[in-house]
Amino acid sequence: MGTQDPGNMGTGVPASEQISCAKEDPQVYCPEETGGTKDVQVTDCKSPEDSRPPKETDCCNPEDSGQLMVSYEGKAMGYQVPPFGWRICLAHEFTEKRKPFQANNVSLSNMIKHIGMGLRYLQWWYRKTHVEKKTPFIDMINSVPLRQIYGCPLGGIGGGTITRGWRGQFCRWQLNPGMYQHRTVIADQFTVCLRREGQTVYQQVLSLERPSVLRSWNWGLCGYFAFYHALYPRAWTVYQLPGQNVTLTCRQITPILPHDYQDSSLPVGVFVWDVENEGDEALDVSIMFSMRNGLGGGDDAPGGLWNEPFCLERSGETVRGLLLHHPTLPNPYTMAVAARVTAATTVTHITAFDPDSTGQQVWQDLLQDGQLDSPTGQSTPTQKGVGIAGAVCVSSKLRPRGQCRLEFSLAWDMPRIMFGAKGQVHYRRYTRFFGQDGDAAPALSHYALCRYAEWEERISAWQSPVLDDRSLPAWYKSALFNELYFLADGGTVWLEVLEDSLPEELGRNMCHLRPTLRDYGRFGYLEGQEYRMYNTYDVHFYASFALIMLWPKLELSLQYDMALATLREDLTRRRYLMSGVMAPVKRRNVIPHDIGDPDDEPWLRVNAYLIHDTADWKDLNLKFVLQVYRDYYLTGDQNFLKDMWPVCLVRDAHAVASVPGAVMESEMKFDKDHDGLIENGGYADQTYDGWVTTGPSAYCGGLWLAAVAVMVQMAALCGAQDIQDKFSSILSRGQEAYERLLWNGRYYNYDSSSRPQSRSVMSDQCAGQWFLKACGLGEGDTEVFPTQHVVRALQTIFELNVQAFAGGAMGAVNGMQPHGVPDKSSVQSDEVWVGVVYGLAATMIQEGLTWEGFQTAEGCYRTVWERLGLAFQTPEAYCQQRVFRSLAYMRPLSIWAMQLALQQQQHKKASWPKVKQGTGLRTGPMFGPKEAMANLSPE
Repeated sequence: MGTQDPGNMGTGVPASEQISCAKEDPQVYCPEETGGTKDVQVTDCKSPEDSRPPKETDCCNPEDSGQLMVSYEGKAMGYQVPPFGWRICLAHEFTEKRKPFQANNVSLSNMIKHIGMGLRYLQWWYRKTHVEKKTPFIDMINSVPLRQIYGCPLGGIGGGTITRGWRGQFCRWQLNPGMYQHRTVIADQFTVCLRREGQTVYQQVLSLERPSVLRSWNWGLCGYFAFYHALYPRAWTVYQLPGQNVTLTCRQITPILPHDYQDSSLPVGVFVWDVENEGDEALDVSIMFSMRNGLGGGDDAPGGLWNEPFCLERSGETVRGLLLHHPTLPNPYTMAVAARVTAATTVTHITAFDPDSTGQQVWQDLLQDGQLDSPTGQSTPTQKGVGIAGAVCVSSKLRPRGQCRLEFSLAWDMPRIMFGAKGQVHYRRYTRFFGQDGDAAPALSHYALCRYAEWEERISAWQSPVLDDRSLPAWYKSALFNELYFLADGGTVWLEVLEDSLPEELGRNMCHLRPTLRDYGRFGYLEGQEYRMYNTYDVHFYASFALIMLWPKLELSLQYDMALATLREDLTRRRYLMSGVMAPVKRRNVIPHDIGDPDDEPWLRVNAYLIHDTADWKDLNLKFVLQVYRDYYLTGDQNFLKDMWPVCLVRDAHAVASVPGAVMESEMKFDKDHDGLIENGGYADQTYDGWVTTGPSAYCGGLWLAAVAVMVQMAALCGAQDIQDKFSSILSRGQEAYERLLWNGRYYNYDSSSRPQSRSVMSDQCAGQWFLKACGLGEGDTEVFPTQHVVRALQTIFELNVQAFAGGAMGAVNGMQPHGVPDKSSVQSDEVWVGVVYGLAATMIQEGLTWEGFQTAEGCYRTVWERLGLAFQTPEAYCQQRVFRSLAYMRPLSIWAMQLALQQQQHKKASWPKVKQGTGLRTGPMFGPKEAMANLSPE
C-alpha cells in the first residue's frame, strides 16, 4: 500500500493497514483516531533481503522461472494455480532494457547499400502520415517502445482483444480491427475491501500504480507479496494481503478452445476471484471492478458516451452489471462489466463517476459498507472532452478458515466493423450466434459467466497431456501454450462471409470454397502488431502449424482466400521502395505477399507490402504448394486437395478457363538453366527481405525441391500421370544440381554466388526438409535430401549458429560464417528470428536430434520471456546485444511444429505408414484430423 495523505482516504476508516513498498524508508499511514477502532498489526513491505520463512520451491524454482520470482516474499501459492506456465513476482524489475531496431543500428556498409531505399521510404512515410493522414503499415520512424508489462490477452479469436498486464493493468487494446492502442487506463482496476464486525479494516486498489488521477484511492500495492502466472488462455494473479490472513487468487479465463468454431470467437473474458480466509475471524469481502468508458483518448473526445445498469436472468441464473455505451463512429461498441449473482453474493454498482477526478465519491461509497449505492437509470451522455467510468462490486461473507468465490465478466459488443478505408461493412463471427444489432453485451456476459467452468474443463482436457508429460521440459510447456496468444491478439479478425461477396467467375472451379467460407468464416491475422499486414504468407508458412493443428477449418478458409487472391490481378502501378522500380500491385497466378492492411480495405486490396515487388519472390508460390499438401495430409480433406490442385498446376489451359496458368508454372521461369533447380535473382527475393540471395540457394532451392516432391504426390492422388512424370523428372535433375552446387560436406552453402558470405551457415537451410517430414515424406522412397546430409547440416548449425553464438543461450543466429563469427553482411543475417528457431528445433526433433532441438529453442524462450521482458509480445527478431525488432510477431507460432514433430515421433514408434510399392505413396494420410491431434484435441 502506498503512503497517502490521511484526507485522501477520508475519516471514516476505523482501522487500516497501510504498507509502503519503499525499500529504504518504509512509511506507515496511520489514520486519525476514531472511536470504536481495533488495534491492527501494521507490517512494512520490506526488501527481499529481509528474513522470511522459507518459500515453497514449487513457486519459484529457478529452473522454471529464472530470476522472475526471487523477489516474491509471500508464502501463499494461491488457489489451484498450476505448476507449469510463466510466473513472475509483481515486484520484479527487468534489468535489461533494449531498444527497437532503428536506422542508427545499421552498419555503415549496410547503410550505404540501402541509402536509396531509405530516401524513398522517408518520402513515402511523409506522404502517408502528413498528406493521407494514415498510419504506415510499417512505421520505421515511430517504433512501439519497450514496455515490459504485458500478460494474457482477453477475448476470443477475431472479436478484438484487451491485454491485461502481469501487474494488473489494462494496457493494450485492439477493438478497432487490426489497430492497436498501447495505453494503460488508470480507472480500469480491481479493488478489495475487507470488513470485520461491520467496519472496514482494509481497502486497497490491487495495482502497483501511483497515478496523478483518482488520488483518493489507495494505490501502490506491495508487489513483493503477489505474483502472476500465465498459461494461455488462462492466467492467475495471487495476492497475499500482509497482516490480514487473506489470500486472493484472480483467475482470468478466455474461451480459446481448439476445434471449437463458436465459443472461441466470443469477445469475452471472465475473472474468478477465490478468496481464502486463513484467520480465525469471520469477515466480509468485496471486490470492485471499475472500468472507464473508452480509453481516454481521441475516440472519447466527441462525447456522447453513457452508461446504464442491467440485469439479465435466464435459466435460473442471474447476471447484473453495467453497460458502457461508446457510440463513436465508424465502429461503435458497448462494453459490459458484469457479475454473477448467487445465494452467497451481493452485486452492486455505481453507474457513473469521473475517472479524471480524485475519485473520492466512489472510494467513500465502497469504504462505508463494502457495497456501492446502485442508482437506477442511465447516466447523462458525456459532453465533449469529458470522461465517464462505472464500477460493479461483488460482496460475500467469509467464515473463519473459509473460502468464497466472486465471479466477474468483461464483454464487448462491436458487431459491425469497417476497416480504415471505411468502404465496406463487415460482421464479426460471433454475430452468427449473438446477433448483429449491437445489443448482445448482456447476453455475452450471461453466457460467459454460465459457461466458463465448461470452458476450463475443455482447456484442461486439451492441455493436460502436454503438461503431464514428464519427458517435456517446463519451459516448453509454458512456451507452447503462451505463444498461442498471437492467434487472438495478432490484430485478428474472424468475419462472416456474405454469399454475394464472392466472385462467381473466380470461385466456380473450387466447389468447396463457398461452403467453407460460409460455414467457417474468413480469418485474418497480422504479420505483427507493428507490421500491419493480414495473412503475410511467407511468415504464415511458419505460423500455420498452430492453426492447422488446433483450428484446421480456419487454416483451410485462409487457404481458399489465398487461392482466390492468387487468381486475381491489380495492375495499378506503384513504386517499390527497395528497387525504386514501378510495377503492378498484384499479378495473376502468383501468391500475394499479404491480404491487405486493416487501415485500408483488406481482401479487396491485397499486397500492402511495397518494399519489394513480391511477384518475383522465389518462396511464396512454393510455400503455398507445401502448405496445401501439409493441410491435406493432416486433415485428410480430399475435397480441399481437389479444389487446390488447379491453383497449384493446371494440366490443360482449356480445363479451367479462369486459370490460364498456376503457381508452379509461374515458378518454373526461375529455373533459367533448366537444371531442375530455381535461381534467386541477386536481391532479397524471399522472406529474408534484407538478405541478398544469388543463384541456387539452400533456402529457396530446398523449398523448390520440397514443393516439386509434393507435386509428385499430389499428381498421383489426382490421377495426373503425365504431371507426375514431369515433376519426377524435374525432381531428379534438381536433386543432383542442389547437391552438386550447394553441399560442401558439412552443410549447404547459403547460395552459389562468388561473394564471401555465400558460404555462410544459414539456420533455416533445411526448411524444405522440415515441411516434407511434417507431411510424412522426406525419407525412404520419398527422400529428397540425403538423410546423412540433413543430419550433418543440423549438427553444424547446432555447433556454429547455436553453441558458438552468445554462449549457446540465445537460440540460433540466422547466419554464421564457417569460422564461427556471425554473418554481418546484411541487416538480417546476424539476427535471431524466434519463429525460425522454433521451426529449426522441430526439424532437429524430426531427424532424431531431440536434445539439440530443445536446447536450441530454449535459448529463445529464456531470452524473450525471462531476460528481455517481452512476454506476450514475442518479437520477430533480436540481436546478440542492444536491439529487438517487430514486437508481437506471427512467426513464433511455429513452436507448434515442434509439437507436431514430437507427436509424429511417438506415432512412428507405434506404427509405420503403409506404402504402395513403387509409388512412394502411402495409402492415405498417416493422420486424420482427429487421429493426428489425439494428444492435443478435446475431440
